[in-house]
Amino acid sequence: MLDGTNNEAMSLHKKGLSLETNKVNQAIIPSLTLGGLDQIKSPHIDLVIWNRTLPSHFQNWLERLPASNLPQIRILVAPCDLRSALDPLLDACGLPISDMRDFMVNDISALAHAFSTITESELVDVRLEHIDHDSCWRFHTDVVDVRLLATYLGPGTEWVNPINAENAINDQKKYSGPLEQLTVNEVAIFKGKGLSKTNGIVHRSPPIEDTGDSRLLLCLNKRSLVSPPAWTTN
Repeated sequence: MLDGTNNEAMSLHKKGLSLETNKVNQAIIPSLTLGGLDQIKSPHIDLVIWNRTLPSHFQNWLERLPASNLPQIRILVAPCDLRSALDPLLDACGLPISDMRDFMVNDISALAHAFSTITESELVDVRLEHIDHDSCWRFHTDVVDVRLLATYLGPGTEWVNPINAENAINDQKKYSGPLEQLTVNEVAIFKGKGLSKTNGIVHRSPPIEDTGDSRLLLCLNKRSLVSPPAWTTN
């Protein structure tokens, strides 16, 4: 068995993170496993990052897909029904049936199950978005309790350490301070204004307009007023 303390310290060093709460009482910590994402339930932890890797052949498959076949899906569903709900939607997007598509659906399902358990939610609002423009480029915090993000393709979400958060919010495009970024396939779960003892983690979608970059982003939320109707088998 790997030594959890040593591996955690190495991960912190690589990400520039600290296990101790910072000056504004927010803690940002790494996770070594999917199960470790539940550390977000701790009152003073606002962001947990699971630095994971997925098989290179999965990444190659995504990169070779035509942009027109990348999914654009939003669904409110129980995790146990996720595969049944996703398959016809992926068919409608023109995403070819393959082992790699199954792999992605299984990965989304595992993350949805974990998110459902952590948030004690029977239903999960699942968004799988193809983005090729500047979406949510402004530095902001989310008006949610908890949100999970994972980027399967393209640049990952950018975020700011709390000590620099106020500057980022005030300066927006003029902000030139330190900026962190999730890597592809890395999973982040973070508190928004609903649960954070501060205002939540300041972050943004990376500006990609006119860069030729394309993203495939997974976003998981609890049910809200803006969620679609719950998926049913009928």
